[in-house]
Amino acid sequence: MFANAATGLIGVVLLFALLVAGLPIGAALGLVGLGGLMLILGIEPALIKSGVIAIDTLTRYELGTLPLFILMAQLFFAANASRDLFDAAASFMGHRRGGLAYAAVGGCAGFGAINGSSLATAATIGMVALPEMRKRGYSDALATGTVAAGGTLGQMIPPSGALIVFGIIAEQSIGALFTAAIVPGITQMLFYALVIWLLVLFRPSIAPRSDRAGWGERMRALSRIIDMLALIALVIGGIALGWMSPTEAASIGVSGALLISALRRRLSLPMLQHAFGETLRTSGMILLVVIGALVFSVFVSVTGLADALGTLVTAFDLGPVATLLLVALLLLLLGSVLDGLALMLLTTPILLPIVQQVGMSPIWFGIFICRAMEIGFVHPPLGMNLYVIQGVAKDVPITRIFKGVTPFLLSDLLHLLLLILFPAMALWLPTILE
Repeated sequence: MFANAATGLIGVVLLFALLVAGLPIGAALGLVGLGGLMLILGIEPALIKSGVIAIDTLTRYELGTLPLFILMAQLFFAANASRDLFDAAASFMGHRRGGLAYAAVGGCAGFGAINGSSLATAATIGMVALPEMRKRGYSDALATGTVAAGGTLGQMIPPSGALIVFGIIAEQSIGALFTAAIVPGITQMLFYALVIWLLVLFRPSIAPRSDRAGWGERMRALSRIIDMLALIALVIGGIALGWMSPTEAASIGVSGALLISALRRRLSLPMLQHAFGETLRTSGMILLVVIGALVFSVFVSVTGLADALGTLVTAFDLGPVATLLLVALLLLLLGSVLDGLALMLLTTPILLPIVQQVGMSPIWFGIFICRAMEIGFVHPPLGMNLYVIQGVAKDVPITRIFKGVTPFLLSDLLHLLLLILFPAMALWLPTILE
């Protein structure tokens, strides 16, 4: 009686209302999904189904990737990775006009490969880069906009927590998703560099030149990050080339991070306690969200909502590009009011079948939705990265940060359009490496 698309639509609206009201995303997904299954299947079958989903999720081998990469990031925090990455980039680029802004983007990319979180990348690099840029006369708008946008590289540069979660929900290869993210991640970074170049070309005063670092200073700065870069290259390259599974690569990453921390004399019992505590807290939160999302996904599947929407879209006969542009518009609208993870978990069960109907692969959609999430992080007025940056630079008005991030936001929209028009941006490398 209740197993119809209307019930699924009511569930989606209720979930959206709970998220806007501030209910934690994992609890909202689980409650709506479980409640809907109880309504359709009955109390006992719904409880049994949800229990099976929870146990199956917690015992999945590939899920070990997530806490291992989080622990790797925590160990690199202790090793002062953010400061070393920015200093190395600044020593090579700082003498150029806008060089510290380029260095901030490079530092965000490097730290994003370690950390995998947009918010953490923006906050950590912001604490290092913003004081340096402002001290050397950079415009507040350029400085804050650069770091806010650069922080979103944390979600795209592998290993990415968002892509791990998507891979689990969509039942796709995490290794393939990481490989598919490499080219979009690099081109996104190049787009940001192009924005900086154009801004300082037309307004040189917003980014004065700094003193040129000598080669001795550059080599010392490079020597402080070469071990981290080698480990990152081994982890990402090992996954992309098929030498190791993502879980094996994450284990090697943790072992390497422990060794690097020990060699830098930062390994101690209090540091390990803090790293393990943060890893358990973050992993537990994400696992709750994933289980809730899978229960909600089953509810959506049982109601037939995704099939009904797919049939509706097909009936309009818009064609692949127009359909994907419509999906992108929906994601951008929702991304301006929803947290990035909430956006992914809410929309994947509904939109993935539609995307597949127009001939796009789930791997491409994983990269596509990750880019849409990133745009949500810097989309005024609710982009979370913008408020993270304001927390670091408390004397900069939020409107100034909005102004600074706007050129980068426009480049993000262009990048997303290119991803639609040229799917090979995401699919070429995985195909070559197969």
